[in-house]
Amino acid sequence: MSKPTAAHLDMKASFMLLLLAAVWGGSFFFAEVALDEVPPLTITLHRVFWAVPILAAIVIAKRISIPRAPKVWGAYLVMGALNNAIPFSLIFWGQTQIDSGLASILNGTTAMFAAVVAGLLLPDEPLTTRKILGAALGIAGVAYIMGPDALSSFNPTNLAQLAILGATLSYAFAGAWGKTALSGQPPLMNALGMLVGSTALMIPIVWVFDGAPSISLSAHVWGALWGMAALSTALAYVLYFAILARAGSANLLLVTLLIPPFAISLGAAFLGERIGPEAWIGFAIIALGFAVTDGRLFAKLFKTSTG
Repeated sequence: MSKPTAAHLDMKASFMLLLLAAVWGGSFFFAEVALDEVPPLTITLHRVFWAVPILAAIVIAKRISIPRAPKVWGAYLVMGALNNAIPFSLIFWGQTQIDSGLASILNGTTAMFAAVVAGLLLPDEPLTTRKILGAALGIAGVAYIMGPDALSSFNPTNLAQLAILGATLSYAFAGAWGKTALSGQPPLMNALGMLVGSTALMIPIVWVFDGAPSISLSAHVWGALWGMAALSTALAYVLYFAILARAGSANLLLVTLLIPPFAISLGAAFLGERIGPEAWIGFAIIALGFAVTDGRLFAKLFKTSTG
């Protein structure tokens, strides 16, 4: 019996990883464009609502069975709240106060917080010193970006940055919930079910706080909304699970560090945004935190130095 080959980052997986970073990084750019005419909660609804039929078509084409158990759809509702409704809304509101590039840098702490939350909630992913140190570095990077006056003066910019961090924590809890409640379902079905759940949650929320969504939007805003739904959501999930199957979860997490350069480049090229040196230094500290959490880079360096 042949031994299964370990997942690795080959050329095809590397290309898909860069494409995933581009479409996820593009979500920050698309949101910045859409915010000219659409409030944050309504943008969240557009993002999940229009992605549903696209993913549904993929699920049907692949003949993936659709679960009927109410328990599973209840789990999808929770997953939709934790992985879509809450974090998307917080990030889009945060972008009303800060640039898309900075929002993407703060979002880069997701991997470290996810490792800590998983360590606290999942018995098979214990909380290690490496994970704690990585999260501490991530927080240090955020603190450097926000500056020493962040705790003494809660202005809208600081609150916006805290909103992005709240989104990363929601993502972290979503990962733990998905592994606990949805591990027995096909991955693409989980993505579709989650989006259906978040759409069901966002429709009444938007109706109460924003009113009925307007369809009288400019062409470039509709383009941004469709880009966010089709590229940054539907295509992103297809790429996500393809990379996961081909290269494994450790390699997939590298996308965390690749998203900010794409978001920053798009913001600079099309929106005239400029990221200050403190944000770049903070991003470097966050990247170091990711490297510590991931562990592979330091393992290779240690192996080289002792070999």
